[in-house]
Amino acid sequence: MLFRRLPLSITLTLFAGLLSVMTVASITVGPMNIGFFDSLSSLVNRSNQLAPHINLVIHEIRLPRTLLCAIVGAILAMCGTVMQGLFRNPLAEPGIIGVSAGAALGAAIAIVLFSGISEQFPAFMNLAAVPVFAFLGGAITTVLVYKLGTSKFGTSVTIMLLAGVAISALSGAGIGYLNFKADDQMLRDLTLWSMGSFAGANWSSIALTGISMVLLYWIFSRKAMALNALLLGESEANHLGIPVQRLKRQLILLAAIGVGVTVSVAGMIGFIGLVIPHLGRMLAGPDHRKLLPISALMGAILLTSADMFARVAVAPAELPVGIVTAIIGAPFFLYLLFQQKGKIL
Repeated sequence: MLFRRLPLSITLTLFAGLLSVMTVASITVGPMNIGFFDSLSSLVNRSNQLAPHINLVIHEIRLPRTLLCAIVGAILAMCGTVMQGLFRNPLAEPGIIGVSAGAALGAAIAIVLFSGISEQFPAFMNLAAVPVFAFLGGAITTVLVYKLGTSKFGTSVTIMLLAGVAISALSGAGIGYLNFKADDQMLRDLTLWSMGSFAGANWSSIALTGISMVLLYWIFSRKAMALNALLLGESEANHLGIPVQRLKRQLILLAAIGVGVTVSVAGMIGFIGLVIPHLGRMLAGPDHRKLLPISALMGAILLTSADMFARVAVAPAELPVGIVTAIIGAPFFLYLLFQQKGKIL
C-alpha cells in the first residue's frame, strides 16, 4: 500500500494534519449554529468582537469535548493494539473480552456510592473516585480473563472470548441493579454514561486522560520490540531473552489502566481498540514501533469523527457516541470472526 512505501515521519505528519483538520471541524459542529469563521476566530484569538456566549461555547464546551475525544480515541487504539499483539490474535480487544464491562461496573459503583458528595466535590469524583474504581474493575476483570484463558499449553482466545461474554453479562446485571436502586439524578448519570458520551467533558478530565495517554504511549513504545518478538511465539520470545510472563502482566495491567481511565471520563465506548489496529497494520505493517503512533492518531481521528456524527445525526438531540462506534465496529467484528472461525475452534 502507499503508506507502507512512505517514511514513517511523512505518514505520521499526514495523519497529524488530518487530525488537526478534524479537530477544527469538530469545534464548528454542534446544536448551536455558530459559523465556521466565528468558531475559528474564537478558537485562535478569543475575539472580543464576538458575543460572549460564542466564546463560552467554543472554549468551555466544544474545545474540551474535541480534545477529550481525540485523547480517548488514542488511548483505546493503543490498548487494543497492545492486547492484539500480546495475545497474537485480532479478536483480543478490551471491550470484547470484558475489560470495558468490568471497568464500567467499577465506575458505576463509584457513581452510586459517592453520589451524595458529587456536587460538593466534583474534582474528587472526576479525578479520584470514578477513575480508581473503574481501574479496579478493569484490572480485576483482566486478571480473571487472563487466568481463565491461560494454561500450561498457552493462551486460548476461545476461552477468553467466552469468559468475556460471561463477565460482560455479570457486569451488565450489576449495572442494571444499580440502575434499579438509583435515584433520578444517579439514573440520568448512569444512563448517559453507560452509552458513551463526551457531553461532560471538562479540563480536569482532559488533564487526567492526557497524562495517562502520554505515560501509556511512552511505556508501550519502550515495549514495542518485546511485542515484536512475542509475535514469533512465546517460546521464541523466551529464547530471545524476553521475560514473557512479566511482560504480559505489565501490559495487561497498563491496558486495564488505560481502559479504566477512558471509561471513567466517557463511559462505554467499544470497538475502537478492535478496528484501528487492523487498519494500522494494513498501513504500517506489524512492527509496533510504527503501529503504535499510527494507531494512536487513527484512533483519535475515528472517535472525533464519530462524535461529530453523533452531534448532527439527530440534531438538535445528541446520539450517544457509543452507539455510533458500535454501528461501525460490530459488523467489522463479525467479519473478523468469520475470517477467524477456522482458527479458533
